[in-house]
Amino acid sequence: MVSVCMATYNGQKYLREQVNSILSQLSEDDELIVSDDGSTDETIAILASYGDSRIKVYSHVKENTAGEKSNMQLVAENLQFGLRQCQGDYIFLSDQDDVWLPGKVMKCMAVLREHSLVNHDCKVVDENLKVVYPSYFDLVHTKAGFVHNFVKFGYLGCCMAFRRDILEYVLPFDDKIAHDAWICYLVGLLGDSKCIAEPLLLYRRHGKNTSGASQKSPNTFCYKIKYRISYLWRILKRYYAVKCS
Repeated sequence: MVSVCMATYNGQKYLREQVNSILSQLSEDDELIVSDDGSTDETIAILASYGDSRIKVYSHVKENTAGEKSNMQLVAENLQFGLRQCQGDYIFLSDQDDVWLPGKVMKCMAVLREHSLVNHDCKVVDENLKVVYPSYFDLVHTKAGFVHNFVKFGYLGCCMAFRRDILEYVLPFDDKIAHDAWICYLVGLLGDSKCIAEPLLLYRRHGKNTSGASQKSPNTFCYKIKYRISYLWRILKRYYAVKCS
């Protein structure tokens, strides 16, 4: 069984296009888990309009301290809530505004039979789906492996799928590290991943996304070293907790 986990918040503009591209690749036994973070637009109504039992919508209730948290933390908490609702043996992460290309599920599933996690290439597109960069992998020099990604992170959560059992050690997410990086790092140490060098998704960039495609970091070299040391400490702390449990 496949679970697709999507975190939503006021996503009405592009949501139907994304949901259509997902449902067309799922079997009747699969599910699309949507964790909504209190949308005030037509997001919930659009999802309800499908009348499809595979779509299961859950309301994520923010903590009282939500106003003090970064956008990264809020998205991660919403996604984490959604992951806890997933019932499938294989889980695909999904943004609310991209488009899955035909064959994505089939090609990822072929890899997941032998690996803990798969990360595939995508085309970076604008809001009208015009291609800006034909290969995200080429843009950021994506490769598998903990060391390479710790030096230069090249995965995208929306391009990830993984076996359910990794949730045992990646949850809960660390609140200082982006959820896709956290998953990548821990699977790199405790599991194994493989990259598919074929675009299987249109990664839409429209100015309101929660993460950037390839923006150059404004941080100094010293700052980068400092936060990597902090990251390594957090990662190794979870790693040894898992190994010793």
